[in-house]
Amino acid sequence: MKSLKNKVAIVTGAGSGIGREVAYSYAREGAKVVVSDVDESGGRLTVENILKDGGEAMFVRADVSSPADNEMLVKKTIDAYGALHIACNNAGIGGPAALTGDYPLDGWEKVIAINLSGVFYGMRYQIPKMLKAGGGAIVNIASILGQVGFATASAYVAAKHGVVGLSKNAAVEYADKGIRVNSVGPAFIKTPLLDKNLDQATLDFLVTKHPIARLGEPEEVAELVLWLSSDKASFVTGSYYAVDGGYLAV
Repeated sequence: MKSLKNKVAIVTGAGSGIGREVAYSYAREGAKVVVSDVDESGGRLTVENILKDGGEAMFVRADVSSPADNEMLVKKTIDAYGALHIACNNAGIGGPAALTGDYPLDGWEKVIAINLSGVFYGMRYQIPKMLKAGGGAIVNIASILGQVGFATASAYVAAKHGVVGLSKNAAVEYADKGIRVNSVGPAFIKTPLLDKNLDQATLDFLVTKHPIARLGEPEEVAELVLWLSSDKASFVTGSYYAVDGGYLAV
């Protein structure tokens, strides 16, 4: 039997990259998937591909940095499918590259708003509906930079450290109420986020930071997210899992 049969899931940032692959994996395992992104064309393509594969999905445009959009996203999910059991809070941006003493203030505010506040707003509206459904699973996409620093990325590092802590805190609060919360820390994954922001020389350098000698694939992250979202991980909560090709082991 499919591991997510009769479940309803939200995936933010599902118009490309890791979020898209998570949405695909949820749908293949039987979940009804609400695909969300600010990129309408990307999000609708994700839904189209799920439907072609025999799955069930719908698209809702939402900006995770907006509390109102997060509330609307959950409401539309309940209106369409009647419940919420799973959420993968994945939406994020890289932000400017600058030393902390020179970091642009508007860049800081935008990265924190999307990468950290967006995860909080998501859980703020997801958790009450999961409680009504009798429990659920939340997977928040952090980063290896939720554990270590990276020069010129102070906002991103701060946000992702925050996601790890926020996930642990929510896990403690709701562990006895049937909601599990975990975070996943990908290393550098071949996604549009990297392609848009880094040149080939930088990408080649980043490969050397991974003992496995390559960058990761979105599907490899999605496999872990799927497991954490399923009942196979029923005794797993409050944890951080790296998917990093050995990056943090060096």
